[in-house]
Amino acid sequence: MPKVIFIQPDGIEQIVQAEVGQSVMQVAVNNQVHGILGDCGGSCSCATCHGYVDENWSEHMPPAASYEVDMLSCAIEVTDQSRLTCQICMTPELDGLVIRLPASQT
Repeated sequence: MPKVIFIQPDGIEQIVQAEVGQSVMQVAVNNQVHGILGDCGGSCSCATCHGYVDENWSEHMPPAASYEVDMLSCAIEVTDQSRLTCQICMTPELDGLVIRLPASQT
């Protein structure tokens, strides 16, 4: 099973197992990762699952769809690394994915 590493703004890491096919948001919610709410349930209609894909993983990510980019405009502290975790689907290739969480959501 692939793993996702969530890093809180204070540097505390939480490493959780993910099932292939799950969204990173669902992985976080299932494992009670602080800072990922997923209020819309993964339908890309809120920004409560906003996170930063670690720079080392950026090249492994497909580009954000236009609707995700539009929704990110509602998030706070958006950077070039910002993604909605509900739009990242776990694959075996993403084993070890690092997601940093913004301070505004914790």
